[in-house]
Amino acid sequence: MDSITWREFLDPILLSLKVAAVSSVFVLLLGGLAAWRMSRRSFPGKSFVETAILLPLVLPPTVVGFILLVVLGKKSWIGAGMEMLFNQSIIFTWGAAVIASIVVAFPLVYQTMKTGFASVSRDIEDAGRSSGAKEWQVLRYITLPLAWRSITAAYILGFARGLGEFGATLMIAGNIPHKTQTLPTAIYIAVESGNQTLAWCWAGAIIVISFGLVLFVNRKSAN
Repeated sequence: MDSITWREFLDPILLSLKVAAVSSVFVLLLGGLAAWRMSRRSFPGKSFVETAILLPLVLPPTVVGFILLVVLGKKSWIGAGMEMLFNQSIIFTWGAAVIASIVVAFPLVYQTMKTGFASVSRDIEDAGRSSGAKEWQVLRYITLPLAWRSITAAYILGFARGLGEFGATLMIAGNIPHKTQTLPTAIYIAVESGNQTLAWCWAGAIIVISFGLVLFVNRKSAN
């Protein structure tokens, strides 16, 4: 700890929390929408679509990162469009870390929320519809309140997954101090440079944060 300042020590922690907080909101909305649609509709090729959704859960993060690097790079139309929009490439920015966290956390959030939506009785939803409620009202006043535990768990798990993301983040965001260096990449560099004390301090920080998140989920599930 005596080789760096407190600002240098706190920067990866604060950036990781920032990335996790932003990505968890987006992944909750996107994963929730996909889970609600998939749990309520049947269509040809549904199993294929769901397999594609869950694929990042089993792929190595470096493979996910490589695909994102190709998709978001300057040579792709998506990357070129984002560069025109933001006047800079999204690659090697903290925004790239957010995108990586969203992609790797999406399957976990999707599966958790789908289980929650599937547990809501269709009879209760149909009763609401028969009483004149529109589909968005059924979702707002019946489905979401009854699935709130799964939604809470999905958000916390998405936050934790984003907090611990390493491989994909390193591929598209890099490890730029004070800019894209998150806790996992900072720990990796500290170990590589032989600074075990610093690595343990950062590891301790992420362990404490992760423990608190899991404890919160367990207590919510027990109530």
